[in-house]
Amino acid sequence: MTVKKGYVATTKFLIASPTKVRPVAHVINQKPCSEAMAILENMPQKGAELVRGTLKSAMANALNANNKLDEDMLFVKEIRIDEGPRLKRVWFRGRGRADQLLKRMCHITVVVDEKAGE
Repeated sequence: MTVKKGYVATTKFLIASPTKVRPVAHVINQKPCSEAMAILENMPQKGAELVRGTLKSAMANALNANNKLDEDMLFVKEIRIDEGPRLKRVWFRGRGRADQLLKRMCHITVVVDEKAGE
């Protein structure tokens, strides 16, 4: 899958399950960046903090690349939560048995762009 035109920020190898981070990402998709940051600051999930850092980085990339932009002109064009590698750990159980504990990782990609009407 190719990333669309815009300003991109990627955070990789975050120890959080992608299935837990995706609902947080769907809330802010296609919203203005200032509104998305306000939503993420008020969400209690761990994934909200991870997505907020990546969104902040994408906004900084956009403002650094184009001096004419303002934070109010940006919106979240695309946000992807991809699965990363899994850490495999042993979970010891009763009667000499052991289970495998998978610590899942995710990669977060945020694309911001300027509003078309301005």
